[in-house]
Amino acid sequence: MGYIRGDGRSQGTLFPVVLDDLIPADHVCRVIDAFVEGLAMSELGFERSEAAETGRPGYDPRDLLKLYLYGYLHTIRSSRRLEAECRRNVELMWLLGRLYPDHKSIAEFRRMHRDAVTAAGAQLVRFAQSCGLIRGEWIAIDGTKFRAVSSAESVRERQALERYLDSMEQADEEQQTVIDPSAVQAALEKLKRHPEPEARFMPVAGTKAPAYNVQTAVDAEHALIVAHAVVLEAGDNVQLQPMAEAAKKALSTESLRVVADAGYANGEQAACCEASGILPHVPVKRAVNNQGGGTLFGREQFHYRPETDTYLCPANKIIRRKQIHRHDKAVIYRADATDCGGCVMKARCTHTSARILTRLLDEDALNRMHQRATPEAMRLRRSTVELPFAVLKYRIFGHPRLLLRGTSGAQTEISLAVMAYNLKRIVNILGAAKLTGQLNTA
Repeated sequence: MGYIRGDGRSQGTLFPVVLDDLIPADHVCRVIDAFVEGLAMSELGFERSEAAETGRPGYDPRDLLKLYLYGYLHTIRSSRRLEAECRRNVELMWLLGRLYPDHKSIAEFRRMHRDAVTAAGAQLVRFAQSCGLIRGEWIAIDGTKFRAVSSAESVRERQALERYLDSMEQADEEQQTVIDPSAVQAALEKLKRHPEPEARFMPVAGTKAPAYNVQTAVDAEHALIVAHAVVLEAGDNVQLQPMAEAAKKALSTESLRVVADAGYANGEQAACCEASGILPHVPVKRAVNNQGGGTLFGREQFHYRPETDTYLCPANKIIRRKQIHRHDKAVIYRADATDCGGCVMKARCTHTSARILTRLLDEDALNRMHQRATPEAMRLRRSTVELPFAVLKYRIFGHPRLLLRGTSGAQTEISLAVMAYNLKRIVNILGAAKLTGQLNTA
């Protein structure tokens, strides 16, 4: 008995193969095609969105956007790999009409269209909202680190150059040493040529590595990302208000509930969020009084009285307001030394002459935010915001390392990845065939 045999390579056919017959009706390529064809490319900021009447013809930005969306959905981000796929992948042949763009054209498109790609992603969010997939009631905010292209040695060298130039500037102001102008000029030129001028060392997988902090705001209904940003700060404590307002703007809503972990606790930003109709649900980690081996009274033992702006200590003595630290946005309260000197509880309260307390200017907003961070809200945060990062890092990126340099390049890559993630989620929810139909009629 023989084997199952295919057609001979030189065998002709009566009816030629049609590319459209090779792509099922519920294939993701049809979703990508319908979505991109419905975009107003010129309004979004894509260059050459209208063909020029003269000169050498260029590639339609629609085709290159389709190529990138397909690539990110299949963990293919390299422009050279995308070029190779165009010549051997039947799905891409259907999607691009058998176009074979070279890797330089592919890479240049991604480099040039950071804002346009971000705007296209926002258009997808609005479409999902119109379909009822985004409710806009609860938004979970979180951040993670994506490694930069540059090596640790390269970034250390850049930071050493920056420190050297800072020291020379300070020495010049103080006129304490003789400065070699040629050395300073050489350092400046080397710093200007550095390929990664912005990446900073951040905690990544238990170590310190050059990275960017990627922030996302995720709707709790179906874990769709409604807003994202790439920031240079390693910590998250100044990201609550910017991300909450970005989500509010993306959803065009007047009110919003946001939930985040304790790293986002910031009284000033909590107050600003409340003023703009955003209710933050964030737990607050209070500093522990470690004086005396942790045996002294903590601040929770002191009762604040807002009507007199004073504290009442455990011995029922009044602690009055003394001064404001504008830089730390805090108010200092100090007990009377005579009260503390004769207090029987002094040994359990302070080892100094008088007890001092600190209260933030936005302490009330911080307390309200902490009270709203119920166990149910924190469970909602975990179940909402962890999935997108797992998919972005290991299903779309393949590994959490960027290919493009600088915050501009990182923003472009993350925008493409977020768009691909949202498409993937919507396909999983609605099905490719139904989604294609809705996109074609939108």
